[in-house]
Amino acid sequence: MSQRSRIEQLCIDYGMKMTAQRRLVADVLSDASDHPDVVEVHRRAAQIDPRISIATVYRTLRLLEEADILEKHDFGDGRSRYESVPDIHHDHLIDVRTGRVIEFRNPEIEALQEKTARSHGFRLIGHRLELYGVPLKSKKKGDRGR
Repeated sequence: MSQRSRIEQLCIDYGMKMTAQRRLVADVLSDASDHPDVVEVHRRAAQIDPRISIATVYRTLRLLEEADILEKHDFGDGRSRYESVPDIHHDHLIDVRTGRVIEFRNPEIEALQEKTARSHGFRLIGHRLELYGVPLKSKKKGDRGR
């Protein structure tokens, strides 16, 4: 018997019926070290089971998002990208040239957000921070890497 992926176990914990195709999508997402879009999740799943349809992947991702197992992100490239809901909050730095996403946590930024919310009379219950940039050591002509 194979070990369950983190996302598959969350689905079971939420009482979700786990079909073979849902299990496959859950495994692909649990193994992802990036933030894949629907097409990429389908590509990875189809390498394991060529019979899986992109419609099944769409439905499964929507179901997992509605169950708060996945987070959907729009990093400005026109594609919805997915990651499992993290155990520990983190923010994202996106390379606008390559689409690479770097996860980070910065206690100073977190404290400043809390302070800002309090100064406006609010208790912060959540946020998303996405930073967009290009590498400092850029080779592109005319770009000074700023």
